[in-house]
Amino acid sequence: MNDQKSKTNPAGHGNGLQGEGNYDAARDYRRDTEEFIAKKGKDIPQMAKDAEKALEGPEGVELKKAEYIAKSKARH
Repeated sequence: MNDQKSKTNPAGHGNGLQGEGNYDAARDYRRDTEEFIAKKGKDIPQMAKDAEKALEGPEGVELKKAEYIAKSKARH
């Protein structure tokens, strides 16, 4: 039996065939983002200021290196 709906993608979510976009990943991202904002929303402006200070401080070089490595592995 070749039932497409019974197949799952590697992450174990829904239909393995995604076509023009990964709906499972988009749904998970949206859910996780909404949860983060609900839990940390009032802290986000301060978190941004802290991140900016970290980039300008002694750990800035290490953070920028990590950012470069992460971006180099991203799909474009």
